[in-house]
Amino acid sequence: MAMAVIAARGGSAPVSLGEIAADQRLPIDYLEQLFLRLRRAGLVKAARGPGGGYMLSRPAASISIADIVNAVDEPIKMTRCTGEAEDACLGTTRCITHHLWDALGEHIEAFLKSTSLQKTVDDAKRHAEAKAKPVVERAS
Repeated sequence: MAMAVIAARGGSAPVSLGEIAADQRLPIDYLEQLFLRLRRAGLVKAARGPGGGYMLSRPAASISIADIVNAVDEPIKMTRCTGEAEDACLGTTRCITHHLWDALGEHIEAFLKSTSLQKTVDDAKRHAEAKAKPVVERAS
């Protein structure tokens, strides 16, 4: 959400964590932790001083949602497994639904890799514009 706020504002002008926190109702402490990780991953850069904040380090169209999720160490896995070993689910065997949840996780990851930050922002704008258009009733 925070990355989308920056992208929606153009991505190249600094946006303060305070603005993001207010816009998305997120704690600044949480955002500070996230942006440290995002900066380490090379997704954002910081601008210091008055009017400072964070901006995208590259165009939003070249940042996938998977890049963001991976940068902040959010797991995409849908299984409770702790590893790839055959006994990783239940301690002695794989759980009966392991392959179902594993396949779902692969689909989610592929979707997130194929969806750019720019597409996410553009889709949100289109949705908001469509919702704001008045409905014209037809005369019968």
